[in-house]
Amino acid sequence: MELNGRKILVVGLGKTGVGLCRFLASQKAQVTVTDSAPAADLAQSLTAIQDLDLTLDLGRPQPADWLNFDLIIPSPGAPPEQPWLQDAVAHGIPLWGELEVAGWHLKRPVAAISGTNGKTTTTTLVGKMLLASGKRPLVGGNIGTPLVDLLSQQAEADCIILEVSSFQLDTAPSFRPRAAALLNISEDHLDRYPDFQAYARSKAGLFRRQGPSETAVLNADDPKAAALADQVQSQVYLFSTRKKLTFGAWQAGESLRVCLARGPEAKFPLNKIVLPGRHNLENIMAALLLALEMGATPQGCAEALARFKGLPHRLEWVANIGGVDFYDDSKGTNVGAVVRSLEHFDRPVVLIAGGRDKGGDYRPLSALLRQRVKKVILLGEAQDKIAAALSGAALMQPAADMAQAVELAYAAASSGEVVLLSPACSSFDMFRDYAERGRVFQEAVRSLAHERHNSRICAA
Repeated sequence: MELNGRKILVVGLGKTGVGLCRFLASQKAQVTVTDSAPAADLAQSLTAIQDLDLTLDLGRPQPADWLNFDLIIPSPGAPPEQPWLQDAVAHGIPLWGELEVAGWHLKRPVAAISGTNGKTTTTTLVGKMLLASGKRPLVGGNIGTPLVDLLSQQAEADCIILEVSSFQLDTAPSFRPRAAALLNISEDHLDRYPDFQAYARSKAGLFRRQGPSETAVLNADDPKAAALADQVQSQVYLFSTRKKLTFGAWQAGESLRVCLARGPEAKFPLNKIVLPGRHNLENIMAALLLALEMGATPQGCAEALARFKGLPHRLEWVANIGGVDFYDDSKGTNVGAVVRSLEHFDRPVVLIAGGRDKGGDYRPLSALLRQRVKKVILLGEAQDKIAAALSGAALMQPAADMAQAVELAYAAASSGEVVLLSPACSSFDMFRDYAERGRVFQEAVRSLAHERHNSRICAA
């Protein structure tokens, strides 16, 4: 679509909305931006666009004249199912997201990563593998920098590596990545989708525009993801920790093997990989397939794997207090993520869980709780629902806030055991986002360590 002179409504003035405003203004579009928050709550965003010639419509659920636009661009956090947006669609107004609009202006090949869990780790790792291989990738999307903000940097880049969410895919009908990976599909965002099947279809949209010249990377050990191998039109590479493959990536003893249709098989010893967690082997294999497909070298990939220790709030070790190890997995916002985190430990765990419910089923945690969890400390709005779903699987105790949760968890743990924050819920009932929740957890752990240190000094 030609943007010059078009009347365009941007819904949401977060980071993506700000980037859209700046880009659309550069294309000489007539831009209106709406946000349900009042101007007083949007000071930082408004400062970032104060030099632009656009119209603001803030502080109400929707603008009064939404049928007077040529295009509406909702942010990923603005559900397209809202009645007023559906009314606009019924009147023939296109509803396209930032990924779609920015995609029209791409001039470099794109690798896109999606999945319920592991997206950010895999996306970051692909970028590091390409950098270590002498390439110039741009990394962003649902992680950090919106795609629309990367467009101006394309001339200095070789490729673009994007984390892509299901919400973004829902409003990006023509998005066509050169290579794409679907890491896994498990229950998530059922507060937004009518059922799990709808969520899975959204994820599968990652490949809908690909053809034989593009590449699809799928998890052979995840039934929902693996089932797409017979449905996509692109070249498929599978990855697996359980079985050998002819092409793709797999674990063979103490190494990972990778073989593309072109080039020899590459070998990556596990003892040279520092990123912890069995679940991260899947992320690593997907990253290897994408990076090599986008031009990385095996040597560059190996160098990146030898240095990359992971990202904050993803099974991040925080401290050892009195022999008890504390881990921050605040990014574990769904049941599948908690399963992966619990499977990482072969010693008893005191689990801190809860937050805002996302509509999923907590019962799949029951078996692991019985096997590995000594006690569950429950936080937030969902604690009663979690307690009811997991009744009898483990001892449970409510906590009023994160500081109390940390104290109760430490009191329940013995030396050699683990306290794990892995909430299975979003953070929005008590915190701005998962990162703030993780920081508050880490601060509570450090405060506990300080108190323990001072008490030992006083006792001496």
